[in-house]
Amino acid sequence: MKIAYFVWEYPPLLVGGLGTYASQIVPRLAKLGNELTVFTLNDGKLKTSEKSGKIEIHRPKIIEGTNAISYISNEDLRKWGEHLKFFNNIFSYNYLSAAKFINEISKKKKFDLVVINDWLSSIAGLIIKQNLNLPIVFHIHSTEQQRTGDGSQTIKTLEKEMGEKANSIITVSYSMKEHLISLGYPQEKINVVWNGCDTDKYKLENVNWRLVEELKRKYNIREGEKIVFFIGRLTFVKGVENLVLSFPLVLKEFPNTKLIILGKGEKYNSIVELIKRFNIEDKVIIRSEFVSEEERIAHYALSDVCVFPSFAEPFGIVSLEAMAMKKPVVVGASGISGFREQVIPKGEEQTGIHINGKNPEDIAWGIKEILKNPERAKKMGENGRKRVEKTFNLEVLARNTMFLYEKITKN
Repeated sequence: MKIAYFVWEYPPLLVGGLGTYASQIVPRLAKLGNELTVFTLNDGKLKTSEKSGKIEIHRPKIIEGTNAISYISNEDLRKWGEHLKFFNNIFSYNYLSAAKFINEISKKKKFDLVVINDWLSSIAGLIIKQNLNLPIVFHIHSTEQQRTGDGSQTIKTLEKEMGEKANSIITVSYSMKEHLISLGYPQEKINVVWNGCDTDKYKLENVNWRLVEELKRKYNIREGEKIVFFIGRLTFVKGVENLVLSFPLVLKEFPNTKLIILGKGEKYNSIVELIKRFNIEDKVIIRSEFVSEEERIAHYALSDVCVFPSFAEPFGIVSLEAMAMKKPVVVGASGISGFREQVIPKGEEQTGIHINGKNPEDIAWGIKEILKNPERAKKMGENGRKRVEKTFNLEVLARNTMFLYEKITKN
């Protein structure tokens, strides 16, 4: 198949989970024999077009038009204030990419399918739908309601319209499917394909143990200390503040424990204040920066339990990474929760603990359940590795995605 693939972030520009997903799925779709033409963001430093095997990449240069957009924007967009520049970048990427595809690329070769990822590429999807008779798949990795509780009406409208116009919708969990149905998305269009994890990359055999020792010195980790680890955006729905609130309760029972928080986000300052308020600066390390994948893997390796107390998580790749590294996990399982579908909370195949991320006492209970029984924790980690290898490896993700793509083009 010849596939036009629109995604806001793609290597080398990676910001979050969407970029990680695209960097993993696109090469595997190409490996299955497909030709992919990717349209993505240009930060002004990258080539506007290049080719790698069966993958062609286009990055039209962003045009600054914030002032013009402010004159014609609706009331909702005007509320964005200084963030209107961000919307300009999105609009510019979408409009220029759609124009290049419609006026140039699609005239050189016949495409079978257009793939749109999230609202960040939905403007391009809506323009293409209006101009070309091509089937469109809309991947919904999250929604504005899930991310913010309410948020921007403009974004919600773009998401909903793209869902209506697309021939098919693919989302990342059954929890997200229920969420989309509750918002009025067309149920008959919604399919579920779980995300995956690169089990060849995320495994203990790949750990740089010298780097692990460097990190232990950096964080002043003493012999015998237990390490609780969180990695992710420092934002409200990830439940990181509640994780910090839970930690004094953990320390009462397990004083020889440290919490490492790795990530960036708007909640950084409030998390630092919480750490100071509870006088646990020597027990909680917060590192607000992006790290290399090698260092990310080293962090998993030095941890005893990984905790992701989100109370709204469409899928959550981090728990797969932790399980692939044979680590027991404590995950938020209330509300919209892809974690709930990944992590087995009881029985012989248990891989972790389900908790309510809105409740610090429940988070503390989950962590203590892991720490009090090292043998059980080790077994959970081993079960987690087996589960990721069997159910969540990237080859399964690619095949399941291709099955739906082929189904759409045959209808």
